[in-house]
Formats: sequence, structure tokens, C-alpha cells
Amino acid sequence: MKVIHFYAMKPDSDRVRSVAPKHAAYWKDLRLPGYQGGPFADRSGGLITFEAGSIEQAERIVASDPFVREALIETSVVKQWVPE
Repeated sequence: MKVIHFYAMKPDSDRVRSVAPKHAAYWKDLRLPGYQGGPFADRSGGLITFEAGSIEQAERIVASDPFVREALIETSVVKQWVPE
């Protein structure tokens, strides 16, 4: 199933900047099928899409993101996506 992870960052630019390389490496190293991701132009958050076997699996993957583990995300949504 296709999944999206939409997230908005807490306003802590120094901490976000210091954790961002770990966040990017985490997602790249997973080599998930269908992975695409990146920040919003204003760096207030980002959007990630990937394939997962279930929404529970997707939520576990997102929970291990360094941004999540470091409590830098203010809002996070993980949903199955059905593009047309």
C-alpha cells in the first residue's frame, strides 16, 4: 500500500538543523519501495511517500525517524494514499 507521512516541525531551527542529516540518512538507508520525500520550501515540515505492508508497519517506520525520536515534530499524519 502507498503511504504518506505529512509532518510539521516545532519551531526549534537549531535542533532541527542538527538532526536533519540523521533524518535524511534514516529514510534513504531504509530503501523503501516507492520512497520519495523532502521538506517544504519554507522548511516548516515535509512530506514523505513510501510503500508499506500495513498502516501499522508504516507507523512503526515513522516512529523510528530521528525527528520523531528527538520530539521535533509538532504535527504528524500517516495515511494510506490511493493516487488516481
